[in-house]
Amino acid sequence: MEAHGSGLRRVLVLAFCVAGIWSAYIYQGVLQETLSTKRFGSDGKRFEHLSFLNLAQNVVCLIWSYIMIKLWSSRSTVGAPWWTYWSAGITNTIGPAMGIEALKYISYPAQVLAKSSKMIPVMLMGTLVYGIKYTFPEYLCTFLVAGGVSTFALLKTSSKTISKLAHPNAPLGYGLCFLNLAFDGFTNATQDSISTRYPKTSAWDIMLGMNLWGTIYNMIYMFGWPNGTGYHAIEFCRQHPEAAWDILLYCLCGAVGQNFIFLTISRFGSLANTTITTTRKFVSIVVSSMLSGNPLSSKQWGCVVMVFSGLSYQIYLKWRKLQKLQRKRKTT
Repeated sequence: MEAHGSGLRRVLVLAFCVAGIWSAYIYQGVLQETLSTKRFGSDGKRFEHLSFLNLAQNVVCLIWSYIMIKLWSSRSTVGAPWWTYWSAGITNTIGPAMGIEALKYISYPAQVLAKSSKMIPVMLMGTLVYGIKYTFPEYLCTFLVAGGVSTFALLKTSSKTISKLAHPNAPLGYGLCFLNLAFDGFTNATQDSISTRYPKTSAWDIMLGMNLWGTIYNMIYMFGWPNGTGYHAIEFCRQHPEAAWDILLYCLCGAVGQNFIFLTISRFGSLANTTITTTRKFVSIVVSSMLSGNPLSSKQWGCVVMVFSGLSYQIYLKWRKLQKLQRKRKTT
């Protein structure tokens, strides 16, 4: 009876994590798309300073992580020094800014698909630079994702979707997304290195360090000279309070979403988190198509299914590998 009760609690916690990640990031996606396509006020101006979202997110997450550390972290545990995040902070500033800027040139569903193909540059670098040999199923996953993304990019986008974009330019938009993935790869590798060198570093410590340096770099870039983009973004928000409210909600969604991601990883592991976030991306595309008026053709939906079939198969391969490792540990 006790085991049944603990099993039910675990299911309820998992359901809570899924609901938290999905609601936070799906709504954040809606806000991101709104800020990149909507015309605000009676003058019908667009919010052109999308990289400002990166700075706003850094500031909110910096404050949020500081509060969480003060509330939950033990004073006896010492994490990585704040200065160790300086290099990862650079790529974590440039990468997401490129991903957000891509929304000026391609639709939100296209951006989500492109950013879902992280395995492609990882496998290319592994094969060409490090000589890593991958299995046939792993190549099949990559083929499905790469084929789906490239076919989606080549298919004609609806005129309704194009009319919403600030500066339609598919090659530039997809190029920014893939540069975003490349910078993310360096950021993740550096974070892993920091966690290995300083084992007592918590997720909140990493969040604080990354967002501290992100805030510093973005402040210099946006306010470092008299005509910086930050001044224009603040002036736009002053003239259009609706945009300022959307930006605040966007940042809060990111901070809350991080909370649920950390909870999921700590209770259920990174594989469960990957599964939840992957399905969230698919739902985001569906929501964008239905609510934001981004109609996809049947061929484009075929590409979406192709990409997420590859991602789902990749998750299954990771799960199978994890099961084999656990069986080995039991036998030894």
